[in-house]
Amino acid sequence: MSDTATLAKTLRDRLSDRTATVGIVGMGYVGLPLAIAAQRASFSVIGFDIDQEKVAIINGGKSPIQNIEHDKVKAMVDSKKFHASANFDEMANADAILICVPTPLSHHREPDVSFIERTGEAIQPRLKAGQLIVLESSTYPGTTQDVLRPILERSGLKAGKDFFIAFSPEREDPGNIDFETSTIPRVVGGDDPTTADLVTTLYKQIISQVVPVSSCATAEAVKLTENIFRAVNIALVNELKTIFEPMNINVWEVIDAAKTKPFGFMAFYPGPGIGGHCIPIDPFYLTWKAREYNVATRFIELAGEINAEAPRYVVDRLVDALSRKQKKALNGARVLLLGMAYKKNVDDMRESPSLVLLEMLEAAGATVEYYDTFIPVIPKTREHAALAGRKSVGWDKATVSSYDVALVCTEHSTVDYGQLVEWSKLVVDTRNATKDVKDREKIVLA
Repeated sequence: MSDTATLAKTLRDRLSDRTATVGIVGMGYVGLPLAIAAQRASFSVIGFDIDQEKVAIINGGKSPIQNIEHDKVKAMVDSKKFHASANFDEMANADAILICVPTPLSHHREPDVSFIERTGEAIQPRLKAGQLIVLESSTYPGTTQDVLRPILERSGLKAGKDFFIAFSPEREDPGNIDFETSTIPRVVGGDDPTTADLVTTLYKQIISQVVPVSSCATAEAVKLTENIFRAVNIALVNELKTIFEPMNINVWEVIDAAKTKPFGFMAFYPGPGIGGHCIPIDPFYLTWKAREYNVATRFIELAGEINAEAPRYVVDRLVDALSRKQKKALNGARVLLLGMAYKKNVDDMRESPSLVLLEMLEAAGATVEYYDTFIPVIPKTREHAALAGRKSVGWDKATVSSYDVALVCTEHSTVDYGQLVEWSKLVVDTRNATKDVKDREKIVLA
């Protein structure tokens, strides 16, 4: 048996009987749920993060993420088969290392894979023969082999011979109570049969259904395709909203009726823009990569343009509503923005359109405050650093009624929308959150 075959068999056996140690880099919205799932599957797990405060919180049995229950983290820590660490020397103790780090866009809307590169550079001096390295971060086809692999091979070890490298795209949906990491089918890709077998073996122990594909690049393309599909369809309904509004047709009513068709239609809903780490970003990873092959991505780019214009449409509707119903200009108006998170019932602000709207409204002369129990204080963000530190206002009649208009950007379930309409002078609703409120006089859909 060759050295590679011996290394692979030893690792496969440890993965199969779950005696392997799994290291997960990044204890955020992807890495922490994955750690919980891996520990529940009886693996020993090390959760790596450069944020020492987060490491301390997790090791104390608390969750740093609002929609991940403290009890789940406490149970994981109490099992004695998990600990979080900021000491990357412990990577040498892991049989498999799963990389769950951010992949944002640069200021020029080009892929920023610096977090992947830095993680690879942290692993490289600690890499040992027989380890499996899996990238989970959303990225363009070719990243695993063209970016991560060369960094790791500077160790002197060779991928596919001394260690194994694969790609498996995360599919987390924060706040979705119908699915969790272990029940969401997982795509895996390796560029040789041995690696493909090893990565499939690992995830089969953790995930209920594993879907192998032919290569890392194919798996990378799967993730982008999933999110481009969403981005394009959201752009479609955002455009339909602007078409139907002057016809006095409610786009949400149209969509709800259309989705009763049991085939050929999938419901997507308009909003004030798109947010989160995937949908606003992933399409541009593919458009950037496509330029290398001189391939146009007109449809994807058009969808990006339409979605980017959604906040401006909301502002225009708000200006019109203030003028018609309040006889007020936006300049000098007091605006209460409902929801800073990018989606309902989560404390995630990544790429939130609420940040864009807040800045646009203030640039037009409005005074803007916000209410969001999930985001009591705005954290520092890359693109909107000046907003960091702002705090949510309270929820009471005197406070809400003091604003000229309430703008619903995120439809958190914690908000009483009947009360909002009752207390407000005017409500501009971008999410149809007020659909069950019978008195429509003060409500404008945007």
